Amino acid sequence: MNILKIIVTVFLYTSLFPSCNRNKTEVDPLPSWNEGKNKTDIIDYVNTVTNAKSIHYISIPNRIATFDNDGTLWSEQPLYFQLFFAFDRIKEMAPQHPEWKKIQPYKAILENNLAEFLKEGEEGILKIILKSHTGNRTDAFEKSVKKWLATAKHPTKNVAYTALVYQPMLELISYLQQHHFKTYIVSGGGTEFMRPWVETVYGIPKEQVIGSTVKTTYEYNKGKPIIKRKADIEFVNDKKGKPEAIHKFIGRKPVFAVGNSDGDLEMLRWTASNAKKPFMLYIHHTDETREWAYDRASHIGKFDLGLDEALEKGWKIVDMKDDWKKIYPNE
Repeated sequence: MNILKIIVTVFLYTSLFPSCNRNKTEVDPLPSWNEGKNKTDIIDYVNTVTNAKSIHYISIPNRIATFDNDGTLWSEQPLYFQLFFAFDRIKEMAPQHPEWKKIQPYKAILENNLAEFLKEGEEGILKIILKSHTGNRTDAFEKSVKKWLATAKHPTKNVAYTALVYQPMLELISYLQQHHFKTYIVSGGGTEFMRPWVETVYGIPKEQVIGSTVKTTYEYNKGKPIIKRKADIEFVNDKKGKPEAIHKFIGRKPVFAVGNSDGDLEMLRWTASNAKKPFMLYIHHTDETREWAYDRASHIGKFDLGLDEALEKGWKIVDMKDDWKKIYPNE
């Protein structure tokens, strides 16, 4: 067979049977996702909006993707992980405050009585956050977060908190970044609690973290500028606060948004209103064996109104049990 016949034969074979050749070389961008509609829809969406010939093409500057953190990128049970950091900080500070042994919510924390602490509600949580997170310099606070993450263990999983990030979501973030999406964390958690570790763990730059904040004050400090964290809430980045923060700090509507609770509903609604082709994705916690199963009645990550609206409007809902081959990186 001469060279011309070989070329023609190869051309016809690859034209008639393209999948026989591509499947051997293509790399699965989401290997921890089971094959199914959600995985296919994500890949089809990315291929469509990054194809310059598509009517749904989205230019690179407008490829904005926003992710909630707690319950979306890492676990959040039995309490938000930042609260466990606050508990440990309170215990460290306790020797200087002997009165806490008799005062709630400090008493419950020192006695490791989670049920009693939860009776204090949002007021108790706020009190603990302000007491444990403020009154120090920003660099000192960052150092304390890094030290805690390097040593603390989850109370029931008995692993580092950063071991409880979701492998499928790490792959999704990377996949979007490879296609020139700018990825942001838009979370109710503290901005300065997340910034010290998100670059290493998620591959998201710290300047692309939008969270709740406390007020700060700048001091020149005898020629050495510092910023101190004040015991006063500046902004709570939850529910309607999320689209407000996106508008303020990003200035573009997202085209891709991921959340897991009713607290993320307004962010997904804001994304859905984009005239460009949007993609709204909810993570549904359905795996009580590998993680936790909860939704409408949960004290953390309540998924009720958001679930109804996602079903009504055809937004994507990841069933953690069925859609994910693995949940954690070391699983």
